[in-house]
Amino acid sequence: MKIAVASDHGGFALKQEVAAYLKELGHEVKDFGCYEPARCDYPDLGIAAAEAVASGECERGIVMCSTGIGMSIAANKVRGIRCALCGDLFSAEMTRRHNNANMLAMGAFLTPPQLAQRIIDVFLNTEFEAGGRHERRINRLAELEQR
Repeated sequence: MKIAVASDHGGFALKQEVAAYLKELGHEVKDFGCYEPARCDYPDLGIAAAEAVASGECERGIVMCSTGIGMSIAANKVRGIRCALCGDLFSAEMTRRHNNANMLAMGAFLTPPQLAQRIIDVFLNTEFEAGGRHERRINRLAELEQR
């Protein structure tokens, strides 16, 4: 799977670990920055990763900042993106199973690397429950984006 990753300075160290882990798993990683721990603006980086997912260049995306909040907000500004902030395994499972999230946000100050790896495993390996109420709701969100 080709996965977009991005972080600001607060998420830089975790992003480095996440990218290495994804490569260990055999995924292709496209890094949208930042490339050093110097202060930077998360919206530009999160949106770049989200645009890669929305365009189909990447299949999924993982973004990180100190809390994950800013990056999730930025990514969700891109049409077609459903980015969920997850700090536990249940949220990671349900955001894929019920919300068909195509991006994951994590807070680097809140998520130790070992937990981040487990969240990623669940996020990448859980399938969307297509059909029925969940698909109807995802379609409704897509309709709202067209306004």
